[in-house]
Amino acid sequence: MTNQVLQKLVEMRGVETQYVDAWGNPATISETTKAKLLQALGYDISNDSVIAEQLDEEIANIWSQPFDPVSVQRTVDTKQIRLRLPLSRVTDTFCISLELETGQNHIINVIPVEQELLNVGVVDDIEFHEYCIELPQDLSCGYHQIKLLEDDKPLAVMRYIVAPEACYQPPTIAQGNKLWGLSVQLYCLRSENNWGIGDFSDLAQLVTSAAQQGAGFIGLNPIHALYPSNPEACSPYGPSSRRWLNFLYIDVSALPCFDNDAVQSVVMAADFQQQLAQARATEYVDYTLVTELKLTALNALFDVYHAAYLTKNSKQNRAFKAFIKEGGESLEMLATYDAMQEYLKAEGKDAWGWPVFPDNWQGYYNEDVATFAKQHKKRVQFYMFLQWQAATQLEQANQAALDAGMPVGIYRDLAVGVSEGSAEIWGNKDLYCTAASVGAPPDVLGPLGQNWGLPPMDPEMLYLQGYQPIIDLFATNMKSSGALRIDHAMGLLRLWWVCQGDNAKEGGYVYYPLEDLLGILALESHRHQAMVIGEDLGTVPEEIREVLASNGVYSYRVFFFEKAEDGGFYSPAHYPVQSMSTLTTHDMPTLIGYWHCLDLELGKALGLYTDEAVLQSLYASRHADKQAILDSLHGHGRVGDEIGRNVDITGMSRELNHALQVHMAYGSSALLSLQLEDWLQMDKPVNIPGTFMEYPNWRRKLSQNLEDIFTNPDIQSLAASLTAGRRQASQQENL
Repeated sequence: MTNQVLQKLVEMRGVETQYVDAWGNPATISETTKAKLLQALGYDISNDSVIAEQLDEEIANIWSQPFDPVSVQRTVDTKQIRLRLPLSRVTDTFCISLELETGQNHIINVIPVEQELLNVGVVDDIEFHEYCIELPQDLSCGYHQIKLLEDDKPLAVMRYIVAPEACYQPPTIAQGNKLWGLSVQLYCLRSENNWGIGDFSDLAQLVTSAAQQGAGFIGLNPIHALYPSNPEACSPYGPSSRRWLNFLYIDVSALPCFDNDAVQSVVMAADFQQQLAQARATEYVDYTLVTELKLTALNALFDVYHAAYLTKNSKQNRAFKAFIKEGGESLEMLATYDAMQEYLKAEGKDAWGWPVFPDNWQGYYNEDVATFAKQHKKRVQFYMFLQWQAATQLEQANQAALDAGMPVGIYRDLAVGVSEGSAEIWGNKDLYCTAASVGAPPDVLGPLGQNWGLPPMDPEMLYLQGYQPIIDLFATNMKSSGALRIDHAMGLLRLWWVCQGDNAKEGGYVYYPLEDLLGILALESHRHQAMVIGEDLGTVPEEIREVLASNGVYSYRVFFFEKAEDGGFYSPAHYPVQSMSTLTTHDMPTLIGYWHCLDLELGKALGLYTDEAVLQSLYASRHADKQAILDSLHGHGRVGDEIGRNVDITGMSRELNHALQVHMAYGSSALLSLQLEDWLQMDKPVNIPGTFMEYPNWRRKLSQNLEDIFTNPDIQSLAASLTAGRRQASQQENL
């Protein structure tokens, strides 16, 4: 294979050839990796002639379509589209119908040859011309449709999207006010009433209590749908569907019909109560037990609810049907998937995901899948009912945040992808490249690179589908919230693809239509009045940060990563205003864990550090960092003599813990997010990257019940100090 032939296809499909690594050094993608990435995208690269044939076919497909599938333009852009026709048709008169989302219709009559000529191409000896067609310039934001008509017959159809210049900003943020809030893993919450896992009622209580202490928001882990029949697959970042919710967060006791005698006879049984007490008492979430308890109660409750409301023309049934209609095919697909997985598991068959389903169930659109759904209609309905109730309870928690006066309220987290066996891939296989996985190139946190086991979307197929999958993701994840955090926001520009069987460091970047995706993000942000935070850590070109910022996306600044060349830490007062700052994240040790090097000890025990010299260098680096932190705190006058200046004799204490958090409060970032674990001075992390079975990731609960946290005088004092720091920083901003 010649490099020239391969390179043409590489360039057409947005495969990166060179990039700058996390250390600022130029890096090159190998020819082997380029070839594998093209194969993952579905190309046959066996020889030059086959590659050339595929190139010609793709070019021919473009010229043969009068319109692009979709176009995204901003309100400030000149409104125009491209029209491609054979030379023999360019003198004909055509009608272009612009159908606005509002129902209005614009008719434009055009003779193509009289318009601006953009390009000329030849396909199979037929000459094609591409023209620029001007549209009305005062189009409103929204999802519109354009049709090319001849004698009232449609020859081509395209989606035309008009988007705002930038994402939504809450008025209080736009006015220069600075907020603090708490980031929590919802499943970690303990309470007197939950069933061994945090739920939406806990969330409602949390937002209310935190708001009373001055918090402006509560940040959540991804609350995407996981796997009811495979509860140990519990990572919130490896979901089954990102459009729907994890039903385990339903507070069963708050559902209608819970007080029914038939339901109570189930949940009040001695064995059930004993298992419930066990689920509540464990230090780590027992997902299998919690799932069994909730499904047992929900099955009984649904039978009662179904008989009472869903078999007749009741108000409840009408509301349920409206929810199903709004959820559309996506909801029915997920519910069918969950029911099928449950059925296979009950039969004792392998059921971890669709790749091991029977051949005739391998995709949602198979006729046998539709037959199953009809035969198990009530069970499919059950799983749709769970989504309805989960959405209802999440909205109740969101309303509690609004009622409590939170300026932002709940902010949700959108995972970068779904796992291989997910319902999302099962329902749209053409969109995903299952021969590859998303990950990250080598960087400071992962010297060998990372492979997250999440098949990526094919950017070309996303384009051909009119961006509908990404529209759905943004829209559904902005519901019942005031902000959305985009995990690995660099995925809007490019994703690191790792082909099956390769090491993560052998991957390569594949580019996505950044400007189009940012436009859609801005449009949905305004529609839902949700601000957007982009997790822009890792290998991120600085110019991309500038693009994200100009589009109103807030940066993500982690204190421990904000280091100067001399080894010192930048003052939070120097962070970008358009950012959310934090001390630690769910992938990092707690403050106590960091200061006492518990993460390094644990990493060695788990076999993550096999080279003693490397481990000792990490200890030395940590020691220097801690000294620099003490120097910074004292230098900025954030601590007094009660906290030592010498790291050799200064351990983590409540005073130092609080001082670090308050230090952040005086920073310039519009948002400050703090971990509830650090408020409770916990030492164990919630997740250790690079581990699977070695550590109980995504399970560790908080050390105190929710009811007790905000009655603690120390925590009340910390919250007051944070509020005072944010107020002073706001005043400084507005001078």
